[in-house]
Amino acid sequence: MTNIRVFVAGACGRMGSETVRTILQQQDMILAGAADIYGQGEDLGSLLGREPFGVCLSLLDEQILRDIGPDILVDFTNPQSVLANTKMALRAGVVPVVGATGLDEEDVRELRELSQEVGIGAFIAPNFALGASLMIRFAREAAKFFSDVEIIEYHHDQKLDAPSGTALKTAEEIRKVRGSRLQGHPHEYEKLPGARGGDFDGIRVHAVRLPGMLAHQEVLFGGVGQTLSIRHDTYTRETYMPGVMLAIRRSRSLKDFVVGLENYLD
Repeated sequence: MTNIRVFVAGACGRMGSETVRTILQQQDMILAGAADIYGQGEDLGSLLGREPFGVCLSLLDEQILRDIGPDILVDFTNPQSVLANTKMALRAGVVPVVGATGLDEEDVRELRELSQEVGIGAFIAPNFALGASLMIRFAREAAKFFSDVEIIEYHHDQKLDAPSGTALKTAEEIRKVRGSRLQGHPHEYEKLPGARGGDFDGIRVHAVRLPGMLAHQEVLFGGVGQTLSIRHDTYTRETYMPGVMLAIRRSRSLKDFVVGLENYLD
């Protein structure tokens, strides 16, 4: 089988640049192109502090994707760009592997319909860390026995969206098991608006933003006389790379619309 041709959007960002470095180390992948809002026309290698390697940055547009013809578009841009970029990839016949968060349920529905219309699959993951996917799986299992739960997610202070896509995905999976229900005292009130966090069908979701953090999440269950905590901590962006590489390899000829790395763990 020929090597997988990968185009990286957001190639100069923290996650995008780590993805580029990792792709260059793979024997079965080729970095076919890269895009970023900065540095158009410059060799990506020079921008990343390496020797030039012949891939120059461009803006992302549908014609460029058609001309280059990658198998996969990896998107690590931002919540404001990811929807348009994913549509662009699908219309160009390129399978998008999306790691940027910020897509809401309506966005996902729209992308799913476009994917079915053009006959090109898409993969979206709120988190590429294998441990985070296991955390979500374990939380769903725990929800069969503990119906009262709150989610606390912690990120660096430069993250734009709150709560994180991982927290929302966790809440969605728990809801599949326990449904929507009211937790806590029925007459509780907030003396400071927002003190109890966001409300996802009765699941309270809290977002912490502080310097010194990267990405962390705790799913806290409460029962009679006991609590159960399921926690995942990320300390470097290298943590995500095995999951990103797995998604690229599994998505090469994807025809379905897949949400969540846990779908590739079996």
